[in-house]
Amino acid sequence: MPINRPYEGPSELPGIIPVFPLDGVLLLPRCQLPLNVFEPRYVAMIDDGLKGTRLIGMIQPAPEAIRGLGRSGLASVGCVGRITEIAESGDGRYLLNLSGISRFRVVEELDVDTAYRQARVDYAPFASDFTPDFGADKVDRSTLLRTLADYLDANRLEADWESIKDAPNEALVNALAMMSPFGPREKQALLEAADLGARADMLIAVTQMSLARTGGDGDDTPLQ
Repeated sequence: MPINRPYEGPSELPGIIPVFPLDGVLLLPRCQLPLNVFEPRYVAMIDDGLKGTRLIGMIQPAPEAIRGLGRSGLASVGCVGRITEIAESGDGRYLLNLSGISRFRVVEELDVDTAYRQARVDYAPFASDFTPDFGADKVDRSTLLRTLADYLDANRLEADWESIKDAPNEALVNALAMMSPFGPREKQALLEAADLGARADMLIAVTQMSLARTGGDGDDTPLQ
């Protein structure tokens, strides 16, 4: 989806952003993430975002928080997105789409007065996110499609293969990563992959591991 405010590099993004911790949710550059926002603190975050940059940092809780051990920290890496579509539900919720722009590394979480959390972040380690199709030539497309077919067959699922075959490597890899049924650890690893080739290889590996663990019986239990 085209956006009204294109970003050409890390320097064009703010160093402090609101963050939305959400377990098991993945946003990647140039991808769309639909959200149903209803908690008052995050409704306030959206209200404030619409007055300013329209940017929201999607991030997972830290692994210790996922396991219920201690304070709810933040994962070290997330992805910032811009609100590009929004609708009000009439009952206090926002229905919106975030368009992914760039990954970021958390420098520090800030002590703020807002009900929602904010962090100082660094985009520089992910400068390649601003280059469409970076690493697309490294994608092992045939193995990826074969692994996807095995997974769909094992889980008795169908797919629009014509659309899949026509999809460029970046759209294919990132869409599969975002839609994958794997757990928070695997989603974080997919997010942090160096480029599209590495993300495709990781997606192939975790899918094959899942099939091996379940014996291809259709059990989608996330890897632990």
